[in-house]
Amino acid sequence: MARFSLRWRVAVALGFGSLLLTSALALVVWNLTTGYMLRQREQSAVRQAEVNARLVDESLHSGSNGLDELLTGLTTGPDSTILLLRPGEVLTSGREVDVDALPRPVLDVGGAPSRGRLVVGGVSVLVVTLPIPSAQGVYVELVPLVQLERTFGFLNAALVMGVLCSGLLGLGLGSWAGRRALRPLSELTRAASRIAGGDLRARLPEQTDPDLAHLATTFNATAAALQRRVLKDARFAGDVSHELRSPLTTMVNAAEVLHRRRAEVPGTAGKALDLLTSEVDRFARMVVDLLEISRDQQVDDAPPEPIDLAALVRNVVSARPGPSVPVEVTASPQVLGDRRRLDRVVSNLLDNAERHAGGAVRVAVLSRKGLAGDGLARLEVDDAGPGVPADLRDRIFDRFDRGARAGSRGADTGSGLGLALVAQHVQRHRGAAWVEGRPGGGARFVVEIPETTA
Repeated sequence: MARFSLRWRVAVALGFGSLLLTSALALVVWNLTTGYMLRQREQSAVRQAEVNARLVDESLHSGSNGLDELLTGLTTGPDSTILLLRPGEVLTSGREVDVDALPRPVLDVGGAPSRGRLVVGGVSVLVVTLPIPSAQGVYVELVPLVQLERTFGFLNAALVMGVLCSGLLGLGLGSWAGRRALRPLSELTRAASRIAGGDLRARLPEQTDPDLAHLATTFNATAAALQRRVLKDARFAGDVSHELRSPLTTMVNAAEVLHRRRAEVPGTAGKALDLLTSEVDRFARMVVDLLEISRDQQVDDAPPEPIDLAALVRNVVSARPGPSVPVEVTASPQVLGDRRRLDRVVSNLLDNAERHAGGAVRVAVLSRKGLAGDGLARLEVDDAGPGVPADLRDRIFDRFDRGARAGSRGADTGSGLGLALVAQHVQRHRGAAWVEGRPGGGARFVVEIPETTA
């Protein structure tokens, strides 16, 4: 099951916490505000009802005949209702209501004063009941709560929107804070990836945060120590290879002389001579490759220059001895890089095809779009050999790996450094190299390098 990233877990936690906190605050505000407003409305309605009941009581004591007009004048609004209940008589004023639908305690003539909320005729009202002992009756006033309920509805909507906005704001702040907090880890990841890719000069920027300064210092010290170790090993390999060049040159020249006089050395001695000259040639290639690797790790890249990849491939192919290889060019991509390294990439791929698969049968240069929409220059070298098994395709670009090709036993297996140099040079150009199956059989070696935008 996929998990959210640490950044989003922090954002969700902060958003959820903000939502809970504001929900609790909104609940407290709702209870306090609505309770206070309702109590104020009840107190106001009770005071008004007491005044009205006193007026009705005085009117009954004076024997006035204008009781209906008095009740009409006491009505406080179109939705309010006044009831005067006496034995055998019910007087009403204001909005008509079904008296029989009212609860029994409200109609109890001998009851005590009371108040409460009811829904009468679809309208929420506050019921205030006051006895009038002198008339053996009860005064009932139904005060509408429509405006108060509208206020409550507006307050409820405002609180809900506030809670939701607070949750979204917490989520956004959490995402921003998580991104800022994890930025040093992102920089650490990028620097580690560059070092893993061969760029030993990658370092973390200096940190002002005391919690991160030690991490950056330790990482940079480790990277510097690793770089010194690699350069030391590379210098050692370079020094050894350089010291071997003089005696190796003598051995190659001597082997060449012996090879020209091969006809004079018959039998077992001749076979030993063939084996010797073959091994000397392979030894010479290995020393050259070791020098190239040590030079690649010790010397900084030359300033990059725009290169026409199709023209470069044609030049390398045409300069090789033997049968010419067809070069298919469907595009002429421009790349920014080191011409010497790219020459070596093409030469090593052709050498690999010649040693393990009888030579290349197709070389193609094309251009394609990457996943991010950027242009990629693509080089393909096909051969008609046995192909590369799927479980060995990642391994063949490692140094000194000679088991790359099935069926190449007894053949010249090379130094095991040619494809490693290909991967190393391509990596310096921010590209990638891999091998896949060729349609119809054989292997297809692929190199992709970002095109220049200049």
